[in-house]
Amino acid sequence: MVTQPMWVEVRRVQGRIIAEMWKELLEAEGVPTRLLSENLEEGELSTYRVLVPHFREHVYEEILRKI
Repeated sequence: MVTQPMWVEVRRVQGRIIAEMWKELLEAEGVPTRLLSENLEEGELSTYRVLVPHFREHVYEEILRKI
């Protein structure tokens, strides 16, 4: 049996501020969002992975069409 990952990456962004902006946008549309830093230290020089639940990925795609 193949299982889906609970969270899927929908975007990679540079910097905490940009990551937080994506999180705010998605959560305003009702999509739970997680941010994971790819670096040991978090900050503006870090790359962040923006993650959403796999069952809400289609909502993310709809949001992209609107902006």
